[in-house]
Amino acid sequence: MKAAGGDAALSVEGVHLRYGGLAALSGVALEVRAGQVSGLIGPNGAGKTSLFDVVTGLTRPNSGRVLLGGHDVTRKSPTRRARLGLARTFQRLELFGSLTVRENIQVAAEAALPFWHIGARSAEALADSQIERTGLEQVANARVDTLPTGSARLVEVARALATLPTVLLLDEPASGLDPGETAELAELLVRLAKEGLAVLLVEHDVDLVMRTCSTLTVLDRGRVIANGAPPEVRDLPIVQEAYLGTTSGGSTP
Repeated sequence: MKAAGGDAALSVEGVHLRYGGLAALSGVALEVRAGQVSGLIGPNGAGKTSLFDVVTGLTRPNSGRVLLGGHDVTRKSPTRRARLGLARTFQRLELFGSLTVRENIQVAAEAALPFWHIGARSAEALADSQIERTGLEQVANARVDTLPTGSARLVEVARALATLPTVLLLDEPASGLDPGETAELAELLVRLAKEGLAVLLVEHDVDLVMRTCSTLTVLDRGRVIANGAPPEVRDLPIVQEAYLGTTSGGSTP
């Protein structure tokens, strides 16, 4: 049954999550729309990864809802959510080191094939299309454990894309990237959004967030303290103090 959620590809409504006496998330709400990159930022321990775990089904909230394409998936398994169009990368690389780049991506493509109407496209063709999409052609046949961190993170993005998601969650994809690689990642994210994908980005690189995100949500101690256009959110004193490490009278990066 389709629930309320407007035009958002992903909606989080009033999510509370507790671990014993610790409130990891307190009434968190946000929306991620198709065709946009949305940013989620906050200091370490703010609850960003906990929220990703709730959205993907790895953790069930104490209360609140998660809507995917307007459908309530709060009680659905991670596998079911993936089949409904949700994909995620992790802050810590989760790749098969002894396999090549192409093989890593093909594993995801083979898992996706039974659940998507993509005609006669094979897993190999689907993997190759994501390799080209993410600019990994030159390392396609290299073992993943021989790659630098920046390239390995792109492999994770490509593998997620091989499941043909409508919503993509990225957990610090710029970690370990040099400035050139970060610029290429920014271009990729903007391009994915233009293709109609809904992207939710957790990232500590403020410049990357400002270059790519249409909307920005700030978490602090499990609560949303700001939400809106990135330039406006960045300049709020509460955000500068909680996340950017400045006081209301300090400079903004």
